Amino acid sequence: MADTPIRTRPPAAHDTDLIVVGGGPAGCAAARMAASVGMRSILIEPDSLCRNLHRIGALNNVLGGHTSGPALADAITAELESTESCRLELGRRVVALGAGDDRVTATLDSGRRLTAPYAVVATGVGPLQPGDVPWITASGGLTLPPLWEADGDDTEGRALLVLGGDRPIGTFLRAHPDTGTRLLVAYPEADAYKIEEIRDDPRVTLLPVSHLTLGVSGAGAVTADLVIRHGARRTVTADAVYLSVGSAPVAPAGDLVREADGYCPPGAQHPRITVAGDLRSARFQRVMTAMGSGGEAALRAYYAARELPVG
Repeated sequence: MADTPIRTRPPAAHDTDLIVVGGGPAGCAAARMAASVGMRSILIEPDSLCRNLHRIGALNNVLGGHTSGPALADAITAELESTESCRLELGRRVVALGAGDDRVTATLDSGRRLTAPYAVVATGVGPLQPGDVPWITASGGLTLPPLWEADGDDTEGRALLVLGGDRPIGTFLRAHPDTGTRLLVAYPEADAYKIEEIRDDPRVTLLPVSHLTLGVSGAGAVTADLVIRHGARRTVTADAVYLSVGSAPVAPAGDLVREADGYCPPGAQHPRITVAGDLRSARFQRVMTAMGSGGEAALRAYYAARELPVG
């Protein structure tokens, strides 16, 4: 579908109608929606578009017939690259975001500044490490790979200790439906709601814990001392260990309102900034909700620019 003809041009003082910070599903959806209502946008992304989708081997919650993250990423990228009213600034990071009475200013890592009447911030989240969570003790600032980096062929027939019950576990199992890999999933009480989709999978052993102390030998073998409910203890061994402890928000410095956990609630932001995608909340981190929120964010900017009610 061709883009709607542009109805208004931004004032000369602005570089574009809408600045989009982040090139994941939410940011891409925002830029595409902006184009559909005649707004020009500049999308700023330090990496490639939809980079994190390439880690999702199997999808079961998106429309359009895409069954893997890479396939969806390729489709989104192709569509956005063909959107003439969206200018891509790839390989650049927003280091500061400022909101004023009549504009938003994004300062790039190159020192250049871009301005627009409105901005959508969709920078998402990044993976946590053992030192970031209180229920894991690991010596020496140990850094571990997230589960989405585990290769199905390399892990075939092995026992993997997975720390945390976050959603990539279900993704791994769907991506490798015939795998003989066994997953020993150690998770805290706070993750109990996350493990419902894997609870009945015969390849999974659930290990609810209040604390875990991890040891990794030079040969790569893993030993974990678990403190289970009511103070009982248990030791488990595995061939390798991976993380699924969740993510932390990644947001540019500047005029964004953050909660104690680092997330940026949309309703608390400056009227010229809308937060979309995973940056909003840990509870709604899904591809479909991210894309929907990105499209809605662009529409909010469109209505605000024309002084139309949003509700």
